[in-house]
Amino acid sequence: MMSDWVIRLIEQAGYLGVAFLMFLETLFPPIPSEVIMPVAGVAAAKGKLSLGWVIASGTAGAMLGNIVWYLAARALGIIRLKPFILRWGRWLTIEWDEIVRAERWFGTRGWLIVGVGRLLPTVRSIVSVPAGLLKMRFLTFTIASSVGTALWTALLAGAGYLMGARYHDIDRVIGPVANGVIVAILALYAVRLWRGRKVVASFD
Repeated sequence: MMSDWVIRLIEQAGYLGVAFLMFLETLFPPIPSEVIMPVAGVAAAKGKLSLGWVIASGTAGAMLGNIVWYLAARALGIIRLKPFILRWGRWLTIEWDEIVRAERWFGTRGWLIVGVGRLLPTVRSIVSVPAGLLKMRFLTFTIASSVGTALWTALLAGAGYLMGARYHDIDRVIGPVANGVIVAILALYAVRLWRGRKVVASFD
């Protein structure tokens, strides 16, 4: 089981293991923070680790991954994607005018989008990409991401700390929430795709 592997790594590597796992979780979402941080919280409850340092190391590891995605997306830049968006944007339910508006949003309210996004399952792993593509200020991105990421890791680690060995119960709560977010995203995509097709059909 993945949780057994996570437990062994945290037991052997301590805070470095927590940071490394959260870094991987940011790059490869199938390694869930919903397992990593509660396990680390359980270790803190047993006195093997400090809860404060668990949260700090988890936040640091996740932030390293967040910055990697941000810098990669910023290096690519949205202008290089413009021909792709103009050609395939209908299937992505994105139009270039929306990109321009989003760029203005990230310029003025990006801190809110990124900060809140870090608290949402699934969204938290990908919000660095639009922030980088739309060239959100690095300092603003880092501060907003750090606050949101710290709150998320503290929530999960604190839950593990309080629930002790029953950390598996956490996934029974967070799992349905994460699935609900995914369903909502897919439903929104379907609605936007349908509306886009109706608009195209009206011009045929």
